[in-house]
Amino acid sequence: MRLLRSTDLALRVLMRLAVAGESTPTTRDVAAGMDVPYTHLAKVVAELQHMGLLAARRGRGGGLTLTERGRTASVGAVARAFEGEGDVVDCDGPTPCPLNSACRLRGALRRAQEAFFASLDPITVADIAAEPTGALLLEISRGPSAPA
Repeated sequence: MRLLRSTDLALRVLMRLAVAGESTPTTRDVAAGMDVPYTHLAKVVAELQHMGLLAARRGRGGGLTLTERGRTASVGAVARAFEGEGDVVDCDGPTPCPLNSACRLRGALRRAQEAFFASLDPITVADIAAEPTGALLLEISRGPSAPA
């Protein structure tokens, strides 16, 4: 199974903010540190804010902060939210699968997908941002030219 790019970015933004401490990086700062387009990250940040996992303040002194709900959020729940309810394969697409009416693969793949998410359910954002990952996240966020 492959995660959508937005799911990957959402988890990495949450991890980055989990180690931010008192700093409040902007969406542009985080996008630059992750080397991703600002516009794409801005959509992910807006969804995370809508979910109550991060807070965003505009203007001078603004930036992003992880909420307590974001710190304790289940990685499985975040992945489910960004991945959506779709099946692993598109059996009903533009050219529907001829096995659709009697296929057992679709159900097996759905169970495997749920097992994947279920294995991530007990893991929190705080867990995935803990050491040694936290130190590396901070190092990466400083960039090559920023002082340590």
